[in-house]
Amino acid sequence: MARIGWVEDAGATGQLADIFAHARAQSFGTVPDIMRTMSLRPDFLAGFAQMSQLNFTDGALTRAQHEMIASYVSALTRCHY
Repeated sequence: MARIGWVEDAGATGQLADIFAHARAQSFGTVPDIMRTMSLRPDFLAGFAQMSQLNFTDGALTRAQHEMIASYVSALTRCHY
Protein backbone atom coordinates (compact mmCIF):
# COMPACT_ATOMS: atom_id res chain seq x y z
CA MET A 1 0.00 0.00 0.00
CA ALA A 2 1.34 3.41 -0.96
CA ARG A 3 2.06 5.81 1.88
CA ILE A 4 2.61 8.89 -0.25
CA GLY A 5 -0.46 11.03 -0.83
CA TRP A 6 -1.04 12.36 -4.31
CA VAL A 7 -3.57 14.13 -6.47
CA GLU A 8 -5.74 11.95 -8.71
CA ASP A 9 -6.52 13.05 -12.27
CA ALA A 10 -9.97 14.34 -11.32
CA GLY A 11 -8.47 16.62 -8.65
CA ALA A 12 -5.73 18.09 -10.84
CA THR A 13 -6.24 21.75 -11.72
CA GLY A 14 -4.16 24.56 -13.18
CA GLN A 15 -0.46 23.85 -13.60
CA LEU A 16 -0.84 20.29 -12.30
CA ALA A 17 -3.57 19.48 -14.84
CA ASP A 18 -1.29 20.80 -17.60
CA ILE A 19 1.64 18.68 -16.39
CA PHE A 20 -0.58 15.59 -16.14
CA ALA A 21 -1.90 16.17 -19.69
CA HIS A 22 1.63 16.43 -21.03
CA ALA A 23 2.67 13.31 -19.10
CA ARG A 24 -0.27 11.35 -20.52
CA ALA A 25 0.71 12.43 -24.04
CA GLN A 26 4.26 11.21 -23.46
CA SER A 27 3.49 8.03 -21.47
CA PHE A 28 0.95 5.99 -23.41
CA GLY A 29 -2.08 7.77 -21.95
CA THR A 30 -1.18 7.48 -18.27
CA VAL A 31 0.55 9.59 -15.66
CA PRO A 32 3.43 7.53 -14.23
CA ASP A 33 3.13 6.94 -10.49
CA ILE A 34 6.64 8.33 -9.95
CA MET A 35 5.28 11.66 -11.20
CA ARG A 36 2.13 11.38 -9.09
CA THR A 37 4.28 11.18 -5.95
CA MET A 38 5.22 14.82 -6.58
CA SER A 39 1.71 16.04 -7.43
CA LEU A 40 1.28 17.85 -4.11
CA ARG A 41 4.10 20.17 -5.25
CA PRO A 42 3.32 21.11 -8.88
CA ASP A 43 6.26 23.53 -8.92
CA PHE A 44 8.66 20.71 -8.03
CA LEU A 45 6.93 18.31 -10.42
CA ALA A 46 7.33 20.83 -13.27
CA GLY A 47 11.10 20.88 -12.69
CA PHE A 48 11.20 17.08 -12.51
CA ALA A 49 9.23 16.83 -15.77
CA GLN A 50 11.66 19.19 -17.51
CA MET A 51 14.65 17.21 -16.22
CA SER A 52 13.07 13.94 -17.29
CA GLN A 53 12.33 15.24 -20.77
CA LEU A 54 15.90 16.48 -21.13
CA ASN A 55 17.27 13.19 -19.82
CA PHE A 56 15.31 11.11 -22.32
CA THR A 57 15.99 13.15 -25.45
CA ASP A 58 18.52 12.00 -28.01
CA GLY A 59 22.05 13.22 -27.38
CA ALA A 60 25.10 11.03 -26.93
CA LEU A 61 22.62 8.19 -26.36
CA THR A 62 19.29 7.60 -28.05
CA ARG A 63 16.07 7.55 -26.05
CA ALA A 64 15.94 3.78 -26.53
CA GLN A 65 19.39 3.45 -24.96
CA HIS A 66 18.36 5.67 -22.04
CA GLU A 67 15.27 3.50 -21.52
CA MET A 68 17.32 0.29 -21.65
CA ILE A 69 19.74 1.63 -19.02
CA ALA A 70 16.87 2.81 -16.80
CA SER A 71 15.15 -0.58 -17.10
CA TYR A 72 18.36 -2.44 -16.28
CA VAL A 73 19.07 -0.29 -13.22
CA SER A 74 15.46 -0.71 -12.05
CA ALA A 75 15.82 -4.49 -12.36
CA LEU A 76 19.10 -4.45 -10.44
CA THR A 77 17.62 -2.37 -7.63
CA ARG A 78 14.31 -4.27 -7.74
CA CYS A 79 12.40 -1.05 -8.31
CA HIS A 80 9.26 -1.47 -10.42
CA TYR A 81 9.74 1.98 -11.95
